[in-house]
Amino acid sequence: MSLKISIAHLYPKLLNLYGDRGNVITLIKRCEWRCIEVEFEEINTGDSIKDHDLYFIGGGQDKQQIEVAGELYLQKNNLTDQRDKGAVFLGICGGYQLMGHYYRPFDAEQLNGISLLDAYTVAGKKRFIGNVTAVTDFLEPRTLVGFENHSGLTYLQGETKPLATVTTGNGNNGQDKTEGGRYKNVFGTYLHGSLLPKNPHFADYLIELALEKRYNDKITLDKLDDALEYQTHNSLINKSY
Repeated sequence: MSLKISIAHLYPKLLNLYGDRGNVITLIKRCEWRCIEVEFEEINTGDSIKDHDLYFIGGGQDKQQIEVAGELYLQKNNLTDQRDKGAVFLGICGGYQLMGHYYRPFDAEQLNGISLLDAYTVAGKKRFIGNVTAVTDFLEPRTLVGFENHSGLTYLQGETKPLATVTTGNGNNGQDKTEGGRYKNVFGTYLHGSLLPKNPHFADYLIELALEKRYNDKITLDKLDDALEYQTHNSLINKSY
């Protein structure tokens, strides 16, 4: 059975800090290495958003985040519909914040999010910078590693659960040991670096979910030789900055 997946990169010209594009490259290459056909589209300001199996949105500075917020809000109903149909979303840092209800800066107007996650973010006085190790309850291996650089404090509510529990670093808010959020097939995180190249198990999990959405069937991916990726992953576990 030949497989196909469609991936959209949302606003890469504005939200692409700290190697976030590497997440999309990782998803595409890990599909191609398995002979899974990839249909890829970049969505920039002014573009309409078509239906896809997987959507990625990266992080950016406040100026870029403000510009994206208005564009993204116009697509709220469409993207909510896609979420409820099983589409996969991965948002990093600023993108993660905009997937919640709002981001409230200190000295600027509140940015409305698109509420894919029941979460909100407010500006904090301290910037969290450094390596992060967090432990999940749904991946194998259970650890995620990455690099955070944010001052926003994110709080989860309702059915949105943490992506992982922090063992090194600060995570969502530096208080409750949560890192990221997840609801249905929507995943948000503060982990840059980029995240997926050194967490191949998470990349494959997202691909499997996206294929399941497209084919309405459970699909198990062929194994790849990830020795180098896991060497990198393991070298960063609980490594402080």
